[in-house]
Amino acid sequence: MQLHYNLLLLIITLAGGSIPLWLKKANEKNMHYLLAFSGSFLLSITFLHLLPETFTDLPARAGYLLLAGFFIQLIIQRFTHGAEHGHTHLDEHHIPLTSILLGLSLHAFMEGMPLGFVYHIKGTTPSLYMAVAAHKLPEAMLVTSLVLHTRGRNTAIAVLFLFALITPAASALAGFAGEHYGAIQRALMLLVPVVAGSFIHIATTIFFESGTRLHSMNRRKTLAILTGVALGLLTLMIE
Repeated sequence: MQLHYNLLLLIITLAGGSIPLWLKKANEKNMHYLLAFSGSFLLSITFLHLLPETFTDLPARAGYLLLAGFFIQLIIQRFTHGAEHGHTHLDEHHIPLTSILLGLSLHAFMEGMPLGFVYHIKGTTPSLYMAVAAHKLPEAMLVTSLVLHTRGRNTAIAVLFLFALITPAASALAGFAGEHYGAIQRALMLLVPVVAGSFIHIATTIFFESGTRLHSMNRRKTLAILTGVALGLLTLMIE
């Protein structure tokens, strides 16, 4: 089943990331709403699925690992300049592309590892895949846009394909290793709250940075956030 999820995640990432290749300029407001939706959905899945799972397995250490994940993401952000949030504040003439791509690749690998973990609740795995896929859409679009702007179309296509492979590959690697090696399975258990802490950092940053200049809530942004939360709650019905 995870093979199907990984293929679907790959297709969604490629489809979303290819949008800048044929659409010259995306509507900035629509991007803000997509970010608000993906951030709220990711946060909902983290609170409703990942945290209950990790506090069940690691009741004494989960808090420490969540905190570590939050600050690890803060360190990664120094290299990505916020690209994992779906946008950057960089001058278009001074884009440290190598730094951004390396940071995003590390982030993509980290978020793929928990996808290969076996959870207590059946609905956690498909819910987590949906949240990561929603997060990948604006992220992949930004990756393609940055490479397209600095290196050209052919390089952008190649980078997009490689970037889209990282998270599904990490998931497949974690699933295989966890199934055959007990020590790796236990290590993955420790990684889940670290990634959850990273997700909390990303989602809350998106809330503050997406939308109006003053970061206030307008009707459409509120609707996008509520839609993400509602979808997150609906995943609790997955059996």
